[in-house]
Amino acid sequence: MNFPYEWLIGTRYLRSAHRRGFVSFVAVISVCGLTLGVATLIVVLSVMNGFERELRSRILAVTAHATLSGLSGSLADWRTLQQRVQRQSGVLAAVPYVESQAMLANGQVMTGATVRGVLPEEERRATGLAQRVTQGSLDDLRDGGYGIILGTALARDLRVAVGDTVVVIAPQGTATPTGVVARMRRFRVVGLFSSGMYEFDRGLALTHMSDAARLFRLGDAVTGLRLALADPLAAPTVARRVALSLGGAGFYVSDWTEDHANFFRSIEITKTMMFVILSMLVGVAAFNIVATLVMIVKEKQSDIAILRTLGAGPRNVLATFAVQGVMIGLAGTLLGALLGKTLADHLEALVSGLERLLGTQFMDARVYYISDLPAYVEALDVLKVCSVAFVLCALATIYPAWRASRTAPAEALRHE
Repeated sequence: MNFPYEWLIGTRYLRSAHRRGFVSFVAVISVCGLTLGVATLIVVLSVMNGFERELRSRILAVTAHATLSGLSGSLADWRTLQQRVQRQSGVLAAVPYVESQAMLANGQVMTGATVRGVLPEEERRATGLAQRVTQGSLDDLRDGGYGIILGTALARDLRVAVGDTVVVIAPQGTATPTGVVARMRRFRVVGLFSSGMYEFDRGLALTHMSDAARLFRLGDAVTGLRLALADPLAAPTVARRVALSLGGAGFYVSDWTEDHANFFRSIEITKTMMFVILSMLVGVAAFNIVATLVMIVKEKQSDIAILRTLGAGPRNVLATFAVQGVMIGLAGTLLGALLGKTLADHLEALVSGLERLLGTQFMDARVYYISDLPAYVEALDVLKVCSVAFVLCALATIYPAWRASRTAPAEALRHE
């Protein structure tokens, strides 16, 4: 193939053997620096994407897509409301629940948690929490049996196991001649669940809806309805439509994006900030390209002068040195994208191996909600990173190439 001579000369200068190959060495260092910067940025963005996806999937596995609750704290005619909601398009199920904050005690050990009363046969239609029960089953929750299923972290804090009992203390008291007495009931632990999220494993306990209603004195009423939707990502739109169809008076409709908005907002802000901060690494690599091309221009002064005397114009000289910067930028960007994707695809295994080697845990579920480090590479992020890196490298070539094009042949050859 016939390439323009600017291309041939520019690539040849990158392989310069003068000064013991120092220019070529600096070019390789520039490529390596750009590769590491691009790879680091891709890995970090992939970790943020993976964290967001994993958090979303785990939240949707243990919580309802949308919730319909009473403004007064209860829904009396919930059966009629349930039928109306289930007729709405996009709604797969609407299951009743009773929920309240309570204190759980085992001897001298006491902790707060959310106690949720559910109907086992209907709970499976709303969430995947039934598949997260590691010991026992939702079917072990029977009306009048006063059984309770605890999150694994909650059971560990209470120092109980399956078969033990805990005392559930309701927040509402009972008035007696001697004063207000706390209302409490002993429950038997019939199972444990592990959702993979510390927030739920530490703060949620399940019991039969009738037992919870008696404990919290709701009678035949429920706290609300939990909705399962055909498209969880369309929860805000569907929840609004359901609220409008019901008239919107006397109850409150929310969805999972509202309940956990702070999580995803913080992830998005962190992702944006990390992109901006780590882009500085790519900027540093671009400065290396400037240094490399300046040294090449300094070394090739006589060659530039000869090219000018042979008829090469300033634009031809500029293109000759711009080719070198573009080649360094292209090589570093492509290698960085390949390295970043490879590391991101195997990051979880690498981190697990490093944790075993060092005998420590990098991700504490009590702080980060999950205990592993997932990574998901999005093509748009890779394209964005590569575009920014290549543009910075292209801009870095402008000054050295312009300086080369301004070389005066007579001045350069005066001492030759």
